[in-house]
Amino acid sequence: MAVLALVLAIVKRTDDVRGFVVLPKRWIVERFFAHLMRSRRLVRDFERCTGSAEAMVYWEATMLMTRRLARPRPSRA
Repeated sequence: MAVLALVLAIVKRTDDVRGFVVLPKRWIVERFFAHLMRSRRLVRDFERCTGSAEAMVYWEATMLMTRRLARPRPSRA
């Protein structure tokens, strides 16, 4: 925490609520995992070593970021 200056907040679900309830900030993580799973190679664990699996996650995250950056922005007129 001192090196990266990160704070981890665990969002727990309450036991008294029944049915579907939107948990705060959880959808951001779920959406990122959904974007990663669109990559065919990340759907199953095909890699033999963790280094190559980590590289594939970085590659797909880079592809996601470059697609977002290359997208034309809507005009603000």
